[in-house]
This record gives sequence, structure tokens and C-alpha cells, in this order.
Amino acid sequence: MRSLISVLAVVAAQSAVADGCPVAPDHTAALDGLYAEVQRAPNEMIARNFSSQMWELWLEAPDEPSQMMLDEALRAMRIGDYLRANNRLNTLVSYCPFYAEGYNQRAFLNYLRGDYPAVLPDLDQAIALNPRHTGALTGKALTLIAMGREDEAQPVLKEAVALNPWLGERALIKQPEGDDL
Repeated sequence: MRSLISVLAVVAAQSAVADGCPVAPDHTAALDGLYAEVQRAPNEMIARNFSSQMWELWLEAPDEPSQMMLDEALRAMRIGDYLRANNRLNTLVSYCPFYAEGYNQRAFLNYLRGDYPAVLPDLDQAIALNPRHTGALTGKALTLIAMGREDEAQPVLKEAVALNPWLGERALIKQPEGDDL
């Protein structure tokens, strides 16, 4: 039964690829409100709730086939099946080239695999599609740091923290010599 469901999912996804991915939902107004709330949050615990709500919106794929691809990739990543996750994310990005989260999750997968050069193009694409995606911004900063490119990481990290001052990565911001924290 399970294999039949998998086959049907693949067939549905393949036929959806032929039809093309619809435009991703426009969450601009909701995200505007969440960014305003996270910036006014009195502490990290309250801010975390707003950040979680942002992730819920980012993880909402354009349609059912793309949501299935994303969900399968996330499940595969959780259990360490990086080959399957990569396959699903490649299919998602091909099917929905204007959905930022497809690129962001593929970048995260490559980060987990330690393939840092493969991370940056996907994060750049995710950020081009969604410039305020703090997950993609912090992911880019962390990748640059891992690659020994700290000076390039700092402006990206500061951009993310300007959007959400409660990000844990804020601790990685380096202040110029002589400046107080």
C-alpha cells in the first residue's frame, strides 16, 4: 500500500511538473506584521513565536504537489536520507523556480553535507526571491563563516539581525575595535 502511495505521489508530481508551478502565496502583509512584532518583542521567548510563524509561511509551498515534494525532502533530511532529500529538492526547484524555500532548503541540505560552495548559489537565489528571509540570510552568513570568509559574513549577519534582533546568530556579530557592544 505504501509503495502504491509513493508511486501515485511521483506520478502526481511529474504531471504537475508538466503543468507548471503556480505563483507562491503572497504573505507580504502577514510577514510585515510579524517583522514589526518581532522587532517590538520584549524578549527572546516572545520573539521565538513570531519567528516560528514566519517559518510556517515560508514553508507553505505554492500547491499540493510542491508541498508534497517539500514535506518529503524535510522528512528525508530529518532521518539523514540526504540522497532522497536532494532528489526531492532538485525536483521542487525545477518545478517551482520562483519559490524561495525550495532553494533555501536545498542550501540547508548542502550545508548539512558540508558542501559549502553548493550552498551559496541557492541562498543567493532564495534571498533574491525573498530578500527578508532571515533563515536564508543567517544561513549565508554561517556558510561564509564556515568557509573562512568572516568579513563577507558580517554585513549579511547584520542585515538578518536588523530584521529580527532576537536571532541566536546575533552573538556572531563582531563589533569594530573600540566600539561598545
